[in-house]
Amino acid sequence: MTRIIADISVSLDGFVTGPEPGPDNGLGTGGEALHTWAFSDDPDDRRYLHEGTARSGAVVLGRRLFDVVDSPGGWDDTTGYGAGEVGKPAFVVVTSAPPRSVRLTDLDWTFITTGLPDAVHTARRRAEAASAATGQDLDVVLMGGGATVGSAIEAGLVDTLTLHLAPVVLGAGTPLFTGATPRTLVQRSVTATSTATHLTYDIR
Repeated sequence: MTRIIADISVSLDGFVTGPEPGPDNGLGTGGEALHTWAFSDDPDDRRYLHEGTARSGAVVLGRRLFDVVDSPGGWDDTTGYGAGEVGKPAFVVVTSAPPRSVRLTDLDWTFITTGLPDAVHTARRRAEAASAATGQDLDVVLMGGGATVGSAIEAGLVDTLTLHLAPVVLGAGTPLFTGATPRTLVQRSVTATSTATHLTYDIR
């Protein structure tokens, strides 16, 4: 069964970027510290990175994050999603209007203008098709940004939440949760490394 998994790095004070993020400064000031774990040589960090990308039948992201990764300073062959780890899943972008052009033309992009639920539904169909083609159980991964992940959880679209808690206090930036409905999560796993604490929850 295809799961909808939200997977995002967050600071100790709850931010998924540093202050003043933008197309030329995607993670904001100091935000690079959130993703130190993704470049770590620690076996547990490497395992989380590989397992997270290997299970991706499709990936959902918001338009702001797309603009960052598709910018001239964004993804390339060494820093893209699962670079050096796995193949390239389908990417589904939630947006009010498709971009006029795409730099990363070697990736499979679908732009959904009818809202987040439709984007998740489209991604689920793509992941299910990839599962059938490969004989593997693949999932939909919501990679961000923070508003997209938070909205998906609030709308009840997410089955599992994986947080990579970085040992950094950013003080400001993009919060993961803003005015969220109180809810109880079921903790499934905790793995601590020198660069992050990896937390996995089921969402009721």
